[in-house]
Amino acid sequence: MTRRMTLLMLGALAASTAMFTSASAQDTYKPGCYAPAPNSASVISYPKKAGPYKIALVNGYVGNDWRANSIQTAKAWGARPEIKSKLSELKIVSVGNDSTAQISAIDNFIAAGYDAVIINAVNPTAFDAVVKRAKQAGVVLVTYDNVLDSDQVVQINEDQVDLGRIKAQAVVDGIKAKKGNVSGQVLEIDGVPGNSVDRDNQAGFSEVFSKYPELKVVKVEGDWDVGTASKVTSDAIATNGNFDGIVVQEGSVGALEAMAAAKHPVVPVGFDAGNGTRMLVNKGKYPGITAAQAPALAAMALEASVVLLEGNALPQKVFLPIPQKNNADLAEGKDFFPDLPKTFYTATGFPQCFPVFTPDELKGQTADNAN
Repeated sequence: MTRRMTLLMLGALAASTAMFTSASAQDTYKPGCYAPAPNSASVISYPKKAGPYKIALVNGYVGNDWRANSIQTAKAWGARPEIKSKLSELKIVSVGNDSTAQISAIDNFIAAGYDAVIINAVNPTAFDAVVKRAKQAGVVLVTYDNVLDSDQVVQINEDQVDLGRIKAQAVVDGIKAKKGNVSGQVLEIDGVPGNSVDRDNQAGFSEVFSKYPELKVVKVEGDWDVGTASKVTSDAIATNGNFDGIVVQEGSVGALEAMAAAKHPVVPVGFDAGNGTRMLVNKGKYPGITAAQAPALAAMALEASVVLLEGNALPQKVFLPIPQKNNADLAEGKDFFPDLPKTFYTATGFPQCFPVFTPDELKGQTADNAN
């Protein structure tokens, strides 16, 4: 440990012990935006700090369209004039699917005197020690998307269990409307094992599907990736025959392309809300729903770090509303954009919090590591 980090920890220790209170949601910043989750443990605040701020975002891997869009929204947030004036530095790094590498990166930013570190965690359980080190150093720590099993930091997320429920329920409702009962088989394409989002989405799927004993669920791992989702869908159809419904955590374009190649009939689906997904769903008239884990969560987590650095309080666990649309109601130019790439993600922000990102704001950004 460096001498600078030791001094930071000693100087901030007294203040850090007063971070957690039992204040109500009405005492927090913008409760209409940063709404507390039902199981939010407390309200968190830090001593007010003068800007401009040095902030880092430590992502895990960036191996799919959602993650790339997430980093783009983070950079677009930092480029907005009203934000740029508050920052002395915004550093964004993606370290791969290795918790040790991610923890090392966080420690490096703490030691370098950063005011806040944002994390999309590789797994939910390995970060207790670095959370303590950040708290002792007075560094604001915020997690988003794949959050931590911890009540010691502010977490910005959607209700991941409910996201799974929403998709599964749309499929069940579609099967019942078509067959008069809920029976047959459903293909469930999950995400990257070990992540909290994958775990919680699966819990939501299971909560709905387990109510129907005549429904067989075939589960495969799609890694939230279009290419992987395409392969596992092709393999599942070849092995099991046609399905009565399909749910996908992320990478639905791959599932749709594999279904088309196999001449699979149109069935109810619970899919993500990527631009390519919604274009293909609309073209194929797939019943069901497209619901999003919005990539703009990265920008919301960064915004939350500034809110905390400015001395405001936030709920320990924030649930933002889940962007969703019934497939029958999808509208071109509003819910999907044929002139934009399939990789573009349609859920570009949370309007109750700040203006959503325009396609032009996002198209100029990359997913590369950057200052």
